[in-house]
Amino acid sequence: MLLGLCNNFAYVVMLSAAHDILNQQESRNTPDPTSATLAVEFQGGNRSNSSRYDCNPVSTAAVLLADILPTLAIKLSAPFVIHKLPYGFRVLFCAFMAAGSFLLVSFSSAVWMSILGVIFASVGAGLGELTFLSLTVYFSRDVLGGWGSGTGGAGVGGALLYSGLTQAGLSPQVTLLSMLVVPVVMCLSYFFLLDLPPSLPQWRCAETEYRAVGSEDRRALMDGSEEEEQEKSTPEVMTAGPLTFTEKLCVVKGLLWFVLPLGLVYFAEYFINQGLMELLYFPKLFLSHAQQYRWYQTLYQVGVLVSRSSLCCVKIRNLWTLSLLQVVNAVLLLLAVRFQFLPSAWVVFAIVLYEGLLGGAAYVNTFYFISKETGDRHREFAMAAASVGDSLGIAAAGLAAFPVHRYFCSL
Repeated sequence: MLLGLCNNFAYVVMLSAAHDILNQQESRNTPDPTSATLAVEFQGGNRSNSSRYDCNPVSTAAVLLADILPTLAIKLSAPFVIHKLPYGFRVLFCAFMAAGSFLLVSFSSAVWMSILGVIFASVGAGLGELTFLSLTVYFSRDVLGGWGSGTGGAGVGGALLYSGLTQAGLSPQVTLLSMLVVPVVMCLSYFFLLDLPPSLPQWRCAETEYRAVGSEDRRALMDGSEEEEQEKSTPEVMTAGPLTFTEKLCVVKGLLWFVLPLGLVYFAEYFINQGLMELLYFPKLFLSHAQQYRWYQTLYQVGVLVSRSSLCCVKIRNLWTLSLLQVVNAVLLLLAVRFQFLPSAWVVFAIVLYEGLLGGAAYVNTFYFISKETGDRHREFAMAAASVGDSLGIAAAGLAAFPVHRYFCSL
């Protein structure tokens, strides 16, 4: 649970801070007139625009794309080669990237530096997710519930902590610096609290482990009779050693019925989160525009936490139903942005909470049933490869959000 919490924390905080990243660069970091003009453009451009939506000059989808495209690249490629890097080194790298993201965004002097910090968070979270999902095959299937609760807790903890501290008066810079404790906790949890099984390739790559096991098996077989050797060698060839590229492609083909509905769920929900939320602005509410955006993100994460923690109570095999319900949410809120028929922000708060429930349920049930229905030999690769589904949907949502933002902000 702690590993899920720490792994997704920086990623969630960057999305919660998206409005501030695009809107609150410090004026003290603009020493010359040209850069000062650019700073005004990023700091307060939305304050003087004529749009009824109080738009930022740049959509928060820009932050979403910086947050998800590196993750997507890792998830598409890493499952085929990640077994060459031992688990211990992967975890250290993820912690380093998370710490770097908080430092870069905190001390940034321009939007591009903040976006680079977001990319660091994305790389760490993406590699961490496929690493820890692969790691679950070494433990009981019940750990998936803990992982889901941890990632959901990261959503609530990150969004709520960022929203709460900034609304209490702390600057975004100080708030982000205070979160440097999270990557430290990740390392402590993995290296000192987690009871790792002896079969886990901690500091040696999986291929080395396979070679060592294969050599021991050969010695054992040589001690037996020729008949025993004939009987045992055939299944050993089929079950030992890393998967071939052809085997991996066959596994990926079988995962499509899990990956496609998961991707659709995440496309719809992140189209809402980063394409529509900043446009669902209620000027008469006691919360400012930035505060409304932060609390939308927080309530969404509350829904994710609740549903990702529900695996012990309810399991949903029909993932396409969750996908269609999420698409209905996206269409409803798109129409609400265009025609502004929702009476208050409180209705949006309820819809966003429900949106989080659907997204969290789709995520945790997808990986539960993959773990349950995949053979032992293929399970570790399948858990890592299937994690690309949500990232594909999120990346597509980020691209779709740009023309939507441009259209509504021109009205």
